Amino acid sequence: MTQATPDLPHGAPAGVRALFFAAGALFATWGVHIPTVKAHYGVGEQALGMAMLATGLGACVGLTQAGRVIARFGPRRVLFVGGATGAWAVAALLLGQDFAWVLALLFAFGLVSSTFDVAMNVVANDIEQQAGRPLMSGFHGLFSAGGLVGAGLGAVALRAGMAAEHHLWVSALACWALSAWGAHRMARGVAPAGGDARFQWGHGPLVLLGVLSALGLLCEGAMYDWSVLYVRDGLKVDQGSAAWAYASFSGAMAAGRFGGDWVRARLPAPRLLRASALLAAFGMTAALLATNLWLALAGFALVGLGLANVVPLLFVAAAQVPGVAPAAGIAFVSAMGYFGMMGGPALIGFVAQTATLSVALAQVVGFALVLAVASRRALAAQSASR
Repeated sequence: MTQATPDLPHGAPAGVRALFFAAGALFATWGVHIPTVKAHYGVGEQALGMAMLATGLGACVGLTQAGRVIARFGPRRVLFVGGATGAWAVAALLLGQDFAWVLALLFAFGLVSSTFDVAMNVVANDIEQQAGRPLMSGFHGLFSAGGLVGAGLGAVALRAGMAAEHHLWVSALACWALSAWGAHRMARGVAPAGGDARFQWGHGPLVLLGVLSALGLLCEGAMYDWSVLYVRDGLKVDQGSAAWAYASFSGAMAAGRFGGDWVRARLPAPRLLRASALLAAFGMTAALLATNLWLALAGFALVGLGLANVVPLLFVAAAQVPGVAPAAGIAFVSAMGYFGMMGGPALIGFVAQTATLSVALAQVVGFALVLAVASRRALAAQSASR
């Protein structure tokens, strides 16, 4: 992997933090307005599931080409273009009259966001390796903080009567401006990652790490895409109040990640990953059994705290698999994670259409339990292969 230039500690980390924050806030803007999109186009849960699947398909296409694109154009151009295109896709969600417009926009959103994500994480791993201490959880914490701020401001704007179209454009433009600033700061200190830029399928321990990444991000994606709708319809509250489900999840996840580097330095990775997954399963169960808004918010907060360090742990492990370049390991695990994050919510939408959204979200409990059972074997295998 190409080494960073000497100004990395003063320029690149600030830029990467801004990029993670902007990405989280943009995802939150889409998450808060899922009920708005549903009402605007008059569709049901199955159609929303198709929209989320379109995002996942776009992400899968993007991830197969991310390495080549980043190697050819460099992180600065990729992040500038990706930030602008992703922001426009979210801002324009309510401009169409046919739901096919939403499907096309979300496919584009997934395409550029996945490449954006790979670039951020490869650079973040470079920074952590050069610093010689855990930093990845903190970087991912900024994504969650962005989700918290984006969802919180969305809730305030909707409660204040701001038009949904206006909020989408204002939020998207703010996210684009922040990502552009972050890319500018980062580009002066970080060069594109070297090595084979082609997408490579994983093998051995990397496969299991990828499966766990898919499970973890499936649970995370379900919270981003379905928590607001579940609280609004299940507990019969207004959309402004329901938006706090997203905010409570993102806020707890941010807190868990900001403290995650400290915990990672003191607990064995398999034990931390298993405990995290069990906490997420408990929190999701509590949210589904809640009879009022505050209990549901507490449950979603526990889910966020439980899932907080799953992805950082898996990405760091993927970068340390023997015989696999760090960038290749992260790209593969990121690809598997995106498959779970984007495809999982679509699965939940299909189940919700045939049963109920509560039944569909109960799958998150099962996925978290599978993650808890398998995590020890995955990280033990990775450790043993060092």
